[in-house]
Amino acid sequence: MECISVFDMLKIGVGPSSSHTLGPWRAAERWIKELKDDNKFDAVESISIDLYGSLSLTGKGHATDYAIMLGLSGANPETIPVENISDIISKIKDTNILHFNNEKELAFNPKKQIVFNKKFLPFHANALRFTAIINGEKKEATYYSIGGGFVVQEERKLAKAKKIIFQCTFPYPIETGVDLLKYCKQLNKSISQVVLENEKSINTVETIDFELQRIWNTMLECMYIGCHTEGNLPGGLNVRRRAFDTYQTIKGDLQYTNPKEWLESIRKTEVKFRQILKWVSCFALGVNEVNASLGRVVTAPTNGSAGVIPSVLMYYMVIENHDADFSHIRQFLLVAGEIGSIFKKGATISAAMGGCQAEIGVSSAMAAAALCELMGGSPEQVLVAAEIAMEHHLGLTCDPIGGLVQIPCIERNAMGAIKAINAAEMALDTDPENVKVPLDKVVATMWETAKDMNKKYKETSKGGLAVGVNMSDC
Repeated sequence: MECISVFDMLKIGVGPSSSHTLGPWRAAERWIKELKDDNKFDAVESISIDLYGSLSLTGKGHATDYAIMLGLSGANPETIPVENISDIISKIKDTNILHFNNEKELAFNPKKQIVFNKKFLPFHANALRFTAIINGEKKEATYYSIGGGFVVQEERKLAKAKKIIFQCTFPYPIETGVDLLKYCKQLNKSISQVVLENEKSINTVETIDFELQRIWNTMLECMYIGCHTEGNLPGGLNVRRRAFDTYQTIKGDLQYTNPKEWLESIRKTEVKFRQILKWVSCFALGVNEVNASLGRVVTAPTNGSAGVIPSVLMYYMVIENHDADFSHIRQFLLVAGEIGSIFKKGATISAAMGGCQAEIGVSSAMAAAALCELMGGSPEQVLVAAEIAMEHHLGLTCDPIGGLVQIPCIERNAMGAIKAINAAEMALDTDPENVKVPLDKVVATMWETAKDMNKKYKETSKGGLAVGVNMSDC
């Protein structure tokens, strides 16, 4: 059993994809660190990168090559000014020089030294291999981007083959919904309170609160930017940004100067059912339009599904509870992170392994559970909410047109958010004793569905809408 922190599930990074962008970026950073730890960094003469499987098939649309170059340049996805990304990439392409970890210059031609191989490597669909020439000899390192920005190397593959158990040091180790409910009953605590106890074993309360506030600030700013940015998305599909257009129809005469004032102003708007649908959709669309344009978002649990959780939390704050403050934000994010970790341990959060059910389905389950607890749901009802949300995403395929995280990905975030709200409401009216499908059963079913799913529907752009609609049609 592994310890997976809330901050593992909710990471700040650059879009458009956690597995295809953030993961390779972090892999590049990790490779550099390993070279330094082995005292081989200074002796590197040249480098090359091979991409395999889904990273190769849809890597261009997901800016995988950009992410690798940025990671190899020493840029941090949490802090890099996103407006500088295009200039950094253009300079590397124009000069064929890479500032390796911003420390030394290497001759580097991206067209020749980043190779897109179509074949798949064993263990995971997202694989990349770094090669360095050191004193005339090759030194290789292979990494797997397993979804949500998580990166593993051969040690995970070997551990799995040898059935090595990763020891979790949390005081209340959780792998399943049954485990979670056991601790809630044993401690007489809510789900968020149990999760907080685990987080306190590795961080101070001050650090936890600071990081959760930073995550929420990033989410809020992302929604704000998305709703205030007009035009078309990059990538060649000429997708019109829709959050801006929707926002114009519902904003009225709101007065504000920053994201926090914007949140307060929305609390004063009309709350009829139709307007609520528009607000929630607007928030979700906005986040993923920012994501699609290489903006900064929070993986929740992935970049492709980054809009569901912030839009549902925003819904609670501006529609359901005008007195909501940071304590509610913390509660929501703690629950969401734990539910996400249960899916990661029992199934997958990688679309390359499980289709979009592993991204939008999981994010919808995370948001439904978190909202349910904020609305007064018991721990049992919280798990019911997560189960309902996922049950109705089972089998959802990943078929991005042109390999871009745009169609149908952006709209799916809005649909996932609405489903999450509905699932939470249904759970609140449900007696858990009458439930026929427990959360752990739907997690297992999602994984079996993922394994049965045809590879062309797993982020390869070889099936579904990806072949039904051509780039030329757009």
